[in-house]
Amino acid sequence: MRPHVLLLGAALALTSVWVAAQDAPESLLPPGFDRPAPRPSAKPAKAPPMAAPAPSPVAPAAGAQPVVQSLPGNAALPTGPVTLPPGLPPIEVLEAMSPEELDQVLGLRPKDDIPPAARRALTRVGVIDAGEGGLPYWSLAQQDGTLVRAALAGNTGRIVSRWGHILLRRVLASRLDAPQGMAPAEFAALRAALLVRMGEAPAARALVQDVDTANYSPELTQSAFDAYVATADFTGVCPVITLQGAARKDKPWEVLTAICDAFAGEGSRAMASLDRLTYYGAMPRIDMLLAQRYAGAAGKARRAVTIEWNGVKDMTAWRYGMTLAVGLQPPPALLGEGARGFAFTAATAPMVGLDQRAVAADTAAGAGILSSAAMVDLYGQIYDEDGANSDWGRRAGRLRDAYLGATPADRFAAIKELWGDGADPLQRYSRQVLTAYAAARLPVSADYADDAAPLVAAMLAAGLDGNAMRWANVCPQGSEGWALLTLASPSNGAVDRAAIDDFHGQDNSAETRKTRFLIAGLAGLGRLPASTASKLAQQYGFTFDRPSRWAGLIDKAAEYRNPALVALLAGLGMQADSWEKMTPRNLYHIVGALSRAGLSAEARLIAAEAVARG
Repeated sequence: MRPHVLLLGAALALTSVWVAAQDAPESLLPPGFDRPAPRPSAKPAKAPPMAAPAPSPVAPAAGAQPVVQSLPGNAALPTGPVTLPPGLPPIEVLEAMSPEELDQVLGLRPKDDIPPAARRALTRVGVIDAGEGGLPYWSLAQQDGTLVRAALAGNTGRIVSRWGHILLRRVLASRLDAPQGMAPAEFAALRAALLVRMGEAPAARALVQDVDTANYSPELTQSAFDAYVATADFTGVCPVITLQGAARKDKPWEVLTAICDAFAGEGSRAMASLDRLTYYGAMPRIDMLLAQRYAGAAGKARRAVTIEWNGVKDMTAWRYGMTLAVGLQPPPALLGEGARGFAFTAATAPMVGLDQRAVAADTAAGAGILSSAAMVDLYGQIYDEDGANSDWGRRAGRLRDAYLGATPADRFAAIKELWGDGADPLQRYSRQVLTAYAAARLPVSADYADDAAPLVAAMLAAGLDGNAMRWANVCPQGSEGWALLTLASPSNGAVDRAAIDDFHGQDNSAETRKTRFLIAGLAGLGRLPASTASKLAQQYGFTFDRPSRWAGLIDKAAEYRNPALVALLAGLGMQADSWEKMTPRNLYHIVGALSRAGLSAEARLIAAEAVARG
């Protein structure tokens, strides 16, 4: 053999050894773990008995030491065959089942998705603690659950007063213990349901999220469903469906289950379920098309769905929320009588355009949904985005002028322009909420005496009573500005009857409603002697002492100084679409009860609002 062939073979052999060494993985185990002990033989030989040697100290091996992680709960691994539940369907039926159905049949659905250390008690459920402005947790704990249940379930959520709405929202969102005889889950469900009816869906969603989903009752599940739909958050309800999926069989629940499957990565199966539900008419066609478009945006099973409104005659909460969620604008012609409630949703919906939110804010601010600061922030965003290139951009520019005008006259002119002509009372009051802080920045001057009343009303709409009181010397006795300041003042001085007669002489409201509200508010605040109040009420065609069960209950709650119960009962007495349906007798009991229960600031602002909007 030739020498160079031998050298070539040796080189190849060395190369092969080198490659094999490179291909072998390097051991990352601690020393000793890569050489396991040999298995013992089937019949080990018996060693002769001998004394056990004394243990010698073993030096710790260099490097990392093994760490053995115990199983949770010190549970041992199963050693025997797994026992399946008895009475299982045939394998063909199991193969055709969905994962949720398999979980239910095999008993695999977890009863709780929260670790024990992170679970929350059903006490003090709410969003606002007493230290954050909420009511004390024990406010309703000793009350009769039947009365609280009636006050919550009997309220339609249409509160005529902005300050009454704000007070009721504060009570419902407070961290509270359940009343006597009422389950905590039911108490949370009733509060969340009323918040949804009030247009406070974000607060309702936060309230239901304060309860672990494993503790949901059927009533709380329904309230959570309504809250998520009203906030257009159709995937937020998925944890509830995961744990409570077998509790309901209605069609909207099945549609939401399919939507949750799509966002969980089961796009094909989800779309197949929606197709089946559409075929069998589970919901109206427009609702199913919206659901398919929403679910089609998830995962690989993307599907383009055309939404056609032909033949649709009304708008529902599901329809409206789903339309916003898929990025469409609901047809205005379909809103109908529910336009106000849908505006409450649009005013706080982040997916709605700024112009549409501004339109909705003209309703939501006057109702109590939006604060003055929130309105100013909204107009600031519009100004930054559009400048003066649109109608709402120009209004935002005028709001800037209301703050930064060269002279007080220029600022006041911008404020009046934003108020509008008053053709829509709710819109005008919403614009007063918008301009409240700009009005508070105006210097007190007799030049604005003729417009002092709306300026004071604007400041009181945002709770700026201290700023409003600076105008006391500008408002003559008997004027509307004087009436508003007299009601809003924390002073308890008596009011002269002659001043009320002067106010009546200038009152041009229908059926002298403002005069009646003024008398009722002053009487409730204790600023008119009882005999004088009765004579004035008789003079202007109403009475205070007509008995009713509601009046007896709210007066009794005030006697025991229970602000939470007084606020709930006051909400019952303020149910109306406009101040035309508010009675002076109800206003008298509400203002008086709130004042005696320790809510004097709210009582004064509600009384002043009644005169301003009456």
